[in-house]
Amino acid sequence: MSVLIFLIVLYILLSLSMMKLFEKAGIPGWKALVPGLAAVEWCKMVGRKPWYAAWLLFPVVNLFIYAALCIDMVRSFGKHSFWQAALSVIYAPILFFMIGRNPADQYGGQILERERDFHRQYHEAQEKNDKMALRKLEAGSPFRKSQLREWTEAIIFAVFAAAFIRMFLIEAYVIPTSSMEGTLKVGDYLFVSKAHYGIRTPITVLQFPLIHNRFSNGSGVLARESYFSEPSLPYYRLPAIEQIDHNEPVVFNFPAGDSVIITPTRTYDVYQWRREVDMLRRASRAAPPMPEVVARPLDKKDHYIKRCIGLPGDSLQIRNGQVYIQGQAVQNPEHLQFAYHIRNSSGNLNLKKLEEIGVSLNDAIPIELPTGEIRRYYNLDAGQVAKVKSWGSDFVLERFTPSARPGYVFPNEPNRFAGWTVDNFGPIYIPKKGTSVELTAASLPFYERIIRVYEGNTLEVRNGKFYLNGRETTSYTFQQDYYWMMGDNRHNSEDSRIWGYVPADHVVGKPLFIWFSTKNGNIREGINWSRIFRSASRM
Repeated sequence: MSVLIFLIVLYILLSLSMMKLFEKAGIPGWKALVPGLAAVEWCKMVGRKPWYAAWLLFPVVNLFIYAALCIDMVRSFGKHSFWQAALSVIYAPILFFMIGRNPADQYGGQILERERDFHRQYHEAQEKNDKMALRKLEAGSPFRKSQLREWTEAIIFAVFAAAFIRMFLIEAYVIPTSSMEGTLKVGDYLFVSKAHYGIRTPITVLQFPLIHNRFSNGSGVLARESYFSEPSLPYYRLPAIEQIDHNEPVVFNFPAGDSVIITPTRTYDVYQWRREVDMLRRASRAAPPMPEVVARPLDKKDHYIKRCIGLPGDSLQIRNGQVYIQGQAVQNPEHLQFAYHIRNSSGNLNLKKLEEIGVSLNDAIPIELPTGEIRRYYNLDAGQVAKVKSWGSDFVLERFTPSARPGYVFPNEPNRFAGWTVDNFGPIYIPKKGTSVELTAASLPFYERIIRVYEGNTLEVRNGKFYLNGRETTSYTFQQDYYWMMGDNRHNSEDSRIWGYVPADHVVGKPLFIWFSTKNGNIREGINWSRIFRSASRM
């Protein structure tokens, strides 16, 4: 609502400030107050065709059209300096009012026609080598800019054009972890469309262009957040081109990333950090002190990419690693991976053979057995498992069996659901907008974060009764859709099984294709040429 109010106030002030400018140009001032007509007259004033005003109806593009019209308007009244152009873009009504009130500022005609005429005369003088005409044209011409200003304006335009495209349309992402290994590898660079699932308008207003959430020089020294949390705008999303489907890869903001602890090796959400500390204490081991907690707004949470396994309204369960939706086994991704220990009874394991069939050695998981032995588990898809078995009966594969860690998996209750693991989980319900659930002691762990954090309510439990925003209730109706996201590398992925549902307002976009890929995320190890331009439809 505040965004709408801001735009309405801006439009009113813009219209009022243009009335005097219209009159100075010989146009009835009342036309500045008529939506549509004002834009047409504005275009004609600066030397544009009337139909050019239609571009103002196209989201994102209209921002650049508006900025250009503002600059051309003030130039039509003799305001050609860099700072006057900047002020006209930042808040046009201020400069428009100043020009309208100053009798010395007069309309000089269609600025674009005058500029085109100047450049035509200048080129003719150059072709004739008429130095006197060139000096005359250059003397005091507002259309001649210094080289410094040309470069400054070009850099500013390039940065902000790239920032707007990145913010609203397409952004490049790099895969930093192996949670989607097999389908998406560490070092893959993706183009992601933000329009497919609906363009999300920015929430954070003041931010450093082209930096998502944190400055970093690699060592972490002097690293800090790259934005200011305030002022901020409310969440709003434009209509979607398509809806999220089962098994589609999706980029989203990390739901539990509102409060994070940043270490040199990784970023923890604060809830995970506390659970790890609690487990250390239960094991009578020393717990580290609480580090600094960084609070982040929705659009500045870390970006994750996972596969959408469950849609709003689905009932989901995992049995022995197989996902079931509505009681039916889902079709698994082609390169779904599980962790295996590979034993060669005739000798040591030839790691080069594993590399040749596409197994990532860097992704191996070391597991300490009760005997103290360290076993390495490698993540393999079904095709790789078949290849290892084809090497002969000397090769024995043992699939990793995750043990129960109370409080580790969602809903992170150490005393309830203690037997749930990443391979055996649920059943659970995935909330759908408009549906209601009964509030009980058993259901609350699943939906408490949704009610309090994602949907901004106050919830109290007193004497076994539930109070929502101060009123007693026995049920809750969801205000938005939720999704269940999982990595294809099932034994090496922190996903919805660990931190729960992904709210619809956290969805960022749809991967389009891989535009570059380095081996193991390191250009020095080489380029994965076969992966470049691989479409998202093959993921």
